[in-house]
Amino acid sequence: MLKIEHLTKRYGEKAAVDDLSLHIQPGEIYGFIGHNGAGKTTTLKAATGIMQFDAGEIHIDGHSIKSEPLACKRVLAYIPDNPDLYEFMTGIQYLNFIADIFGVDPDTRGRRIHQYASAFEIEGSLAMPVSSFSHGMKQKLAVTAALIHEPKLIIMDEPFVGLDPVASHLLKGFMREICDNGGAIFFSTHVLEVAEKLCDKVAIIKAGRLIKSGTMDEVKGDESLEDVFLELANEPDIVPQNMDSTSTGSRGGLFGRSANNDGPELLGQRKGLFRR
Repeated sequence: MLKIEHLTKRYGEKAAVDDLSLHIQPGEIYGFIGHNGAGKTTTLKAATGIMQFDAGEIHIDGHSIKSEPLACKRVLAYIPDNPDLYEFMTGIQYLNFIADIFGVDPDTRGRRIHQYASAFEIEGSLAMPVSSFSHGMKQKLAVTAALIHEPKLIIMDEPFVGLDPVASHLLKGFMREICDNGGAIFFSTHVLEVAEKLCDKVAIIKAGRLIKSGTMDEVKGDESLEDVFLELANEPDIVPQNMDSTSTGSRGGLFGRSANNDGPELLGQRKGLFRR
């Protein structure tokens, strides 16, 4: 579903992401963890077509994000860590705007909006302007918007930030349901307990390089994910590891605007999920 091969992104002399390869298969919830500045958000933005990269290739559902960005974005949803939505719209106007862009018919969109907005308890607030929404409500609105077109791949950056415990529990249930139906999810998080319980596979990145990846059992063994992460984070000289046949790590030693200009506004990937 998502194939990242030898991704490299530099800012001047600094490699924010260095020769990173990951493969996310249909049906998988794949967690992406690392310290602040490790390269998580850069990787996610490159995968969604928001950010150009210097080397490597990214394919979504068999399409190149470089040469076929619209084909990728039609089957993709991106939920950023800080929703920046069209605040002059009401909640329902925003959801209908997203549904219009993806060509979701009125009956289908109505059903899905009711399903997710009622579950997240924002249905009664959809007539209000988005500017009046709290951060948590905006996050719920962004999640609802992301699910309207039933994307095959959902990429999320810290999706649980701002959500209350009930909404977080609901989102985890929706994530599992989507993957059980053949979708795939790639998300970053600092909440290692959630990643350990929720993810089928996990990748750990440090200083732009992938240092460990695989199934949860392969990565953590008999330890907790937190213990493994702290050991790796404190180890200065780790050779990147490939833990499973579908995820390849970097080939190095130590830790070390859209990818195409057509279509970011059309499919809402500039600055995040349908943001200005």
